[in-house]
Amino acid sequence: MDFLLECIGFPPDLGEDDVAELVRTRGEAAAWRGAGEDHRVLALGQGLHGQSLVVRADRDGPGGQWSLTPELRGTRPRRLAVTSIVRPQDQPFDALLTGWAHPPPPGEDPEGPPGAYRLSAWVSDARRIGRRLLPGHVLAVEAAGFALHVERIVAGDAAFAASVLERPSGAYVRPLGAPDDPGGGCDVSLRIQSVRRLVNAVTDEVVVVALCDAPDRPIPLLLSPWQLDRDGHERPRPGLRVEGTFLFTGRIAGGLKRGTTGDRFG
Repeated sequence: MDFLLECIGFPPDLGEDDVAELVRTRGEAAAWRGAGEDHRVLALGQGLHGQSLVVRADRDGPGGQWSLTPELRGTRPRRLAVTSIVRPQDQPFDALLTGWAHPPPPGEDPEGPPGAYRLSAWVSDARRIGRRLLPGHVLAVEAAGFALHVERIVAGDAAFAASVLERPSGAYVRPLGAPDDPGGGCDVSLRIQSVRRLVNAVTDEVVVVALCDAPDRPIPLLLSPWQLDRDGHERPRPGLRVEGTFLFTGRIAGGLKRGTTGDRFG
């Protein structure tokens, strides 16, 4: 997962074992997960708009292999009408949510209005969901996309695929594979609305967050500057379009029964 760590300011020449050791020794217990010694999270810095970078480390008990996951926290939650939940047996604290973002009012067809779009995202606090969430239940999900592969960054609509039905906002997001297929990756084609810069406090590397146009609210995308340079892409800036495959991760911000979460959303 080193390519995802590059998106939050860890250079490719820094080993994953080194990052895991940093999180283990300098981090704190990750909320809504298992034993604190096996699930750690390290804050990497906070920006002017309240967004913060973190990296999470998890292992399956003492002596297990650490896995690392990047997160961008403090993003504006988006409403997601959940159509499926995948809970991998080897990842009991995670869940893959798939559904309709920016859903219409109750009783209307979610595929009809031009504003609704499909989205898949991993959430790290799956224990909050319980086992009785009904299809169509609307959650507020705080999620950001991390670049698995950037196909192109070009001006305006120059690269927008002719076969894609463009939404009025110019946003295109589609989960990979079947809706219930574990993965969490989405193909995207999005215009950059604005760019924010955060600093990884461990490496002092600048992390660029591209806020991209979407029907409801901007979608934050994080890209590896090292991948962009290797592949000869432009750096993100307002007005350009990003196309590629992104892994969405985040947390639940609201929409659960009172007493399960104190947050409210709308």
